[in-house]
Amino acid sequence: MSYSVKSEAPGDSDAVAEAQEVIWVQAAQGGDLTAFSRLVRIYERQAVAVAYRFLGNAADAADVVQEAFLRAFRKLDQLDDGARFRSWLMRIVTNLSLNFRRGRKRSEAAQLEDAFEPEAPGDWKAPGGGGWADRSASSDELKTRIDEAIRSLPENQRAALILFSIEGLPQKDVAEILGCSVELVKWNVFQARKKLKELLADMIG
Repeated sequence: MSYSVKSEAPGDSDAVAEAQEVIWVQAAQGGDLTAFSRLVRIYERQAVAVAYRFLGNAADAADVVQEAFLRAFRKLDQLDDGARFRSWLMRIVTNLSLNFRRGRKRSEAAQLEDAFEPEAPGDWKAPGGGGWADRSASSDELKTRIDEAIRSLPENQRAALILFSIEGLPQKDVAEILGCSVELVKWNVFQARKKLKELLADMIG
């Protein structure tokens, strides 16, 4: 079955796109996999970008996004307003990314603890097989430093910065995704930018 909306005026492309998206959401809620795959194509790149900003690992980001779309499809009947699909999806991506990050931190902490408690004398091994001192500065050092600085921010500041300043979502949508007020989004973005300037002062002058 074909689901499409035709534009009747040259200036209403955004409105037509939104209307088309709502139609696809409604069709997907009825079990139409083709309609849902169109939604995936629209938002997959942004979803991966958001997850990557939180996790700093492309493979982990891809796994999180795959799980996010699976959850979105299974729970699509809970979405009352098809026009809110993007913010609803990004909330799922954000929550899964934060949960994944917390789980990874716990795993790394356990690994580090085990490394400093060898089973036998002389059995100490550096986590990950060593190589800490082998890291050399890359040509994109600034980008690396920025990514590291962003990931060092408190969760609420990092999430607000990624969704608003980097991904360009409206503050209202960011507030909905994070479950807070628009004023708190603004404050977290302000604090995040201030902290980044401090962390990167030696590189940005």
